[in-house]
Amino acid sequence: MTLGTLVLWISIVALILTAVIGLVYKSHKSWLMTFLQNFTGVLFIFSGFVKAIDPLGTAFKMEQYFAEFEGTLSATWMSFIAPMFPWLSEHSAVFSVIMIVFEIILGIMLLLGAKPKLTAWLFLLLVVFFTILTGFTYLTGYVPSGVNFFEFGKWGPYVATNMKVTDCGCFGDFLVLEPKVSFMKDVVLLLPALFFVFRHKDMHELFSKRFRTALLWVITFGITLFCMNNFVWNLPPVDFRPFYVGQNIKETKEAEMDAQANVEIVAYKMTNKASGDVVEIPFDQYMKEFKKYPKEEWELEQVKSEPAIKSTKISDFELSNLAGEDATEELLGNPEYNFLIVSYKIPFELEQETISVQDTMWRMDTTVVEGFKDRFLIERNFDLSEPREETVDKYIFDSEIIDRYRAVVNPLIEKAKAGNVQVNIASAYAAPKKFEDFKAATGTDATFYTGDD
Repeated sequence: MTLGTLVLWISIVALILTAVIGLVYKSHKSWLMTFLQNFTGVLFIFSGFVKAIDPLGTAFKMEQYFAEFEGTLSATWMSFIAPMFPWLSEHSAVFSVIMIVFEIILGIMLLLGAKPKLTAWLFLLLVVFFTILTGFTYLTGYVPSGVNFFEFGKWGPYVATNMKVTDCGCFGDFLVLEPKVSFMKDVVLLLPALFFVFRHKDMHELFSKRFRTALLWVITFGITLFCMNNFVWNLPPVDFRPFYVGQNIKETKEAEMDAQANVEIVAYKMTNKASGDVVEIPFDQYMKEFKKYPKEEWELEQVKSEPAIKSTKISDFELSNLAGEDATEELLGNPEYNFLIVSYKIPFELEQETISVQDTMWRMDTTVVEGFKDRFLIERNFDLSEPREETVDKYIFDSEIIDRYRAVVNPLIEKAKAGNVQVNIASAYAAPKKFEDFKAATGTDATFYTGDD
């Protein structure tokens, strides 16, 4: 589905609701206001619902934003705000549920016309918040590596790979939007947001005030339970991600990589460094005329054909062993049945401990044998140095995750190994000692691999 298709369907639903409210209930005060209430209300309900299916997905996206905001603000006069973001990141799941519930409830308030003035202002504030997020995502494409976002004078041409957050997550994994499209969507939504603020008295109001309030509380409770069910007690009922159940990761990754390898250069887009003039010519023509466009004067950008198969996150799937060696093919190519347990995060606290270290020194003595010119005796000895103190990192893990591994994961590993089934564990990149300490703390007998979180 595309954004255009989604907008079309939401418009149809909004038109039907507008007709019912205006012609059946006769509750409208302004046809335009009622339509905009219904359109934005349905949009927010749908947007919130697809995220409520997988709240952790939204939490992960928020962590990306928090990390970027921390890095960006820490180098500015607003650095006093930066320490807040690691804390928000630690509680991203809670923040995710709050935002999802708020978005859906706000959509329902728009449909019902509950508390018109409050709803209008809340809608404006939320749209402004979304616009800041999507604007930051898109505009970082103009910020070269090593340049802070607020160093506007050092911005350069738009380069997609400059963006640290590649999509806004507005519709979760159901619909991934290009950053520019997402930003423009929110800019457009500012128009009805301002209209609501200035004309909130024209909003339709359905049912009685008491019924609206009771309904909102019931729905708030229900949505919160739905969100909690989808990541605390159960898995999401629908998986919009590329790594859905039944997906053949190996075959899909190979197909996507082959499609990318077969992409052709169809043209060159060139920008004159002095004048800013842009010229785009077909590949064959460029090969004949490339001397007219020296690299000292022109910036070149390849225009490529679309791949036969669009790349997904499966193309980026990569795991390494603790020595830092790529183990992706080894894992995906294993023909035997095997388990891969994903521990996305293993929370820890880092402490310093002092240990005693004693080095071994080898000594080799060479003795010439009397009477033999080329004959030697080599005597090997070793000595122990004096013990020395050394400070090393010590990883301390939360008792809850240790108990869970001992009670759930370790018995599974033991049963799997009894049936000759291999078990591996994947986690976010970290120092090898972290996993060594974790295995020692939990007694887990499995091979750890790491990947980009």
